[in-house]
Parts: sequence; structure tokens; C-alpha cells
Amino acid sequence: MSGDEEEKARGYFAKAAEAASKSACERAKCGSVIVKEDRVIGSGCNGPPQNLEEQRRCSNSKDAYHKKVTDKTCCVHAEQRAIMAALRENPGKIAGSTLYFVRLNNDGTQAPAGRPYCTICSKMALDAGIAEFVLWHEKGMAAYETGEYNALSFQYGE
Repeated sequence: MSGDEEEKARGYFAKAAEAASKSACERAKCGSVIVKEDRVIGSGCNGPPQNLEEQRRCSNSKDAYHKKVTDKTCCVHAEQRAIMAALRENPGKIAGSTLYFVRLNNDGTQAPAGRPYCTICSKMALDAGIAEFVLWHEKGMAAYETGEYNALSFQYGE
């Protein structure tokens, strides 16, 4: 990315970081925005379902389950909430959209993203018709076609 495209992406990452700052998760603060035609059509942060304290699973060990079968430790992911918001509020616009994802450091600054790894979110985005995932890595921003992001997610940990 460069020029105007990079400047716009920085603005969308800032909006995703704003969403992440509202996260109720005790492990990580994550946020996502979905953009279509230069407009945010959905946003979300991670947290327990409906932010209910009795649904919190932050203390569960990530080693206690088979990662490809179940997810007993994590909140509703920021990407999932952004997709649900876009489908609820702008159902005709999600096809061909772009999803920006950010994770915050403990001090509230943006953390570099790792490799694509969440098959739950990648499959949901692919099924919803999202065209691209954009992540910020230490070497800069990277846009992944959603099918590629999904394939990379399945390769993670192999």
C-alpha cells in the first residue's frame, strides 16, 4: 500500500483501535472495522458474549482443547462482531468489503499482527463475501484476499 490508499488504511486502523479500546476481554484488546466504498459498515471488539460476566472464559487454558475442533477459551472475536454488525446494519454492502483488524498492546498502542491464524473468522469472512483482510505487520500493512487469508489460517501451526 502507498499514498492515498495507505493514508485511508491508517484511518481505518485508528477506527479499529478505537473499537478495540472498548473490549471487555482480559487477555487481549482487539478491534475490527469493515469498510465498503470508503465508509465503515460494521465494527466490533472482542469480549464475552453480550459482555456478560458469567460468560467470561479468559482464565481457561488454551492448552486444554483441540484447536481445530473447539474454542472454549476465547471471547466473541472482534471480526465476528464486525461481520454481524455489518450484516445487521448494512446487509447489502458486505460483499466486496474490506476488514481491518488490530490488536492493542497493554499501553493502548497498536501491536503488530502475527500471521493469519483464526479459521473461525476467516471462514465467516469468506462466507459473508468480504473481499480482503488488512493487517498491520512490523514491516507495514498487508492486504490479503480473503480466500488466501483463509488458506493461511488453516496452515498456521502445521
